[in-house]
Amino acid sequence: MTQPYTTFQLGSLAVQRVGYGAMQLAGPGVYGPPADKAGALAVLRAALDSGVNHIDTSDFYGPQVTNQLIREALHPYRAGLVITTKVGARRGADASWLPASSPAELEQAVHDNLRNLGLDVLDVVNLRVMIDPMQPAEGPIGEQLAVLAGLQQKGLVRHIGLSNVTAAQVAEGRRICEIVCVQNHYNLAHRADDALIGELARDGIAYVPFFPLGGFSPLQSATLSDVAARLHASPNQVALAWLLRRSPNILLIPGTKSLIHLQENLAAGALLLPDDAAAELDGMGARQ
Repeated sequence: MTQPYTTFQLGSLAVQRVGYGAMQLAGPGVYGPPADKAGALAVLRAALDSGVNHIDTSDFYGPQVTNQLIREALHPYRAGLVITTKVGARRGADASWLPASSPAELEQAVHDNLRNLGLDVLDVVNLRVMIDPMQPAEGPIGEQLAVLAGLQQKGLVRHIGLSNVTAAQVAEGRRICEIVCVQNHYNLAHRADDALIGELARDGIAYVPFFPLGGFSPLQSATLSDVAARLHASPNQVALAWLLRRSPNILLIPGTKSLIHLQENLAAGALLLPDDAAAELDGMGARQ
């Protein structure tokens, strides 16, 4: 059973629901250059050749590494390619993840992304909230969003999104400017945002789960493995297909350094989960 790729809107931009996340193209710990630069460039080109038109990145991946790889591999960019980036964080000399959310830091980050990507305007900029770098934490975000809204008015940013945020912060952000997407941690085993996803779907706002396959701790489940075996698919494909079925506003950005895994991930867009399999996978969240 198959289903075609479908699209969803990031503001005025239509993107395929299965995209590509560039974070893994940097070195170990998302720091420094890749061990195989030619391989990284090949993966980016293969993603576009396979129909991907949504790439997620940030200048603090590397830092600068993934943006410079994207530019080298893909510039001049094809019409219709949407590149989403993030600001609000920086990397320490020890590879730590640190806040960088002052007005000056945010403005500099936008200019750094523009320069390293070779763009005049950024399609989507997500404000990465770093009150707690590891998980959403309550706190005001209005001052930071106002900076991005000002850069949007200057024509440097087309659309604005949020990352690592609570539902209250999403509501605050929507009072300040149009929010086209929310990028939070969500997957089969981590479902804190169930209610938020539904709210965003009702309003036509994209939800982009990071770590859709578990991230640094890959998903492992006997249920997931059993369903995958019955469907003659990989566990990763089933986990991604479950997300696509979960809500029509979910956009996927799985990342990989491997051409084989890239094609495996993209094939998840054509995997239709039977109702009984989806129900089994839904139960994984109830057991967490």
